[in-house]
Amino acid sequence: MTTEDLRRGVAELARREDRFAAVVRQYGFPPMWDRAPGFATLLHIMLEQQVSLASARATFGQLTAITGSLTAENVLRLDDARLRSAGLSRQKARYARAVATAVVDGSLDLDALPVLEDASVDAMLLAVTGIGPWTAAIYRLSALGRADAWPASDLAVVTAIADLWQLPAPPAPADTLARAEAWRPWRSVAARLLWQQYLGKRTRPHT
Repeated sequence: MTTEDLRRGVAELARREDRFAAVVRQYGFPPMWDRAPGFATLLHIMLEQQVSLASARATFGQLTAITGSLTAENVLRLDDARLRSAGLSRQKARYARAVATAVVDGSLDLDALPVLEDASVDAMLLAVTGIGPWTAAIYRLSALGRADAWPASDLAVVTAIADLWQLPAPPAPADTLARAEAWRPWRSVAARLLWQQYLGKRTRPHT
C-alpha cells in the first residue's frame, strides 16, 4: 500500500463514517507506520505481543546488540540464558527460537510472502509456534503493506473503538471483527485511523 492508497482509503472511510472524519480533523492524517519486511521485523512484532511497545523496543535493541545482526541463524546460536538476558521471557524465547527455526529450515519463506494472497500469508505465518492472528495481521499491515489486514485484538484498536463509539467497555475481538466488515477493503486504513485516535487522545495537552 502506497501513501496515495492510504489517502484514498482515509477519504473513503471518512466518507462512510463520520467518526473517522472527526479523527482526521482533530488529530491529522495517520502515518503509514510501515516496517521493512523480514525476520527482524517479524520477531519485533512477536516481542510486542502482550507487552508495551517501549518494553518490546528495549528487548529488541538488546537482542540486536547481542547478535550483532538480527538474523534467524544468529538467534539460533543463542542459548536460553542469552535470550533471557536480552529480556525475553521463557515463552518469548521459545517463540523466537521457533520462528528462527522455521525460517532456517524453509518452512517459513518470508521472501515468498509478498506475492501470496492474504489467506496464504496467514496460513504460513500461523503455522509457526508463537505467531497468532494479531502478529500475522500486524505483519501483513505494516511489513507487507496490505490494505485489508485487521488486528482484531489490538489494544489500541479496541480502546479507540470504545472511545469513538462511547461503549461501556472495550469490545471483544469478535465484536471488532464484525464491526470492521463495514470497512472492507480498507481495514488496515481503519486500524491506522484508530491508532491515530488512541495516540492523539493520550498525547493531547490537557486544559
